[in-house]
Amino acid sequence: MKMHRLDRTDLEILAVLSSSGRITKSELARRIGVGQTSCWERMQRLEEAGVITGYRAEVSLRALGPSVTVFVMVELGEHRTQSFDRFEAEVARHEEIVGCWALGGGYDYLVQVVTRDIDSYQALIELVLEQRAGVARFFSYIVTKPVKAGPPPFDVLLGK
Repeated sequence: MKMHRLDRTDLEILAVLSSSGRITKSELARRIGVGQTSCWERMQRLEEAGVITGYRAEVSLRALGPSVTVFVMVELGEHRTQSFDRFEAEVARHEEIVGCWALGGGYDYLVQVVTRDIDSYQALIELVLEQRAGVARFFSYIVTKPVKAGPPPFDVLLGK
């Protein structure tokens, strides 16, 4: 992905949107101290450049009913391009897999699963294994409570 030069105003827009995604454009412009047209143009530029990739609501899983979040460390049996591609294609097929990151180091992937209960998690893992996605070993870590989640630290990332 191409690096984009962001100025202080761009960073302020990103910071506000990452914590208050439903804010109106006029309120956003007021908060960061620029005109509405300028704010709108900057948002469009950030979207077109792929810096802003979407907007979504944060949903309380507890409010929806029982659920379980599991992080899974995955090691593949073979380290070839085809093996990685096959595993990643299998991951993309399952909506319960809400996050997946390729890793450098001991394990190949960190996978985040959100599902109804442990039984449905187990059924998902068995299905992935049956599909011959190349998994040699996996380790499951069940989340007992969320401790912290938040927007990226824009100032730290950009050395400001």
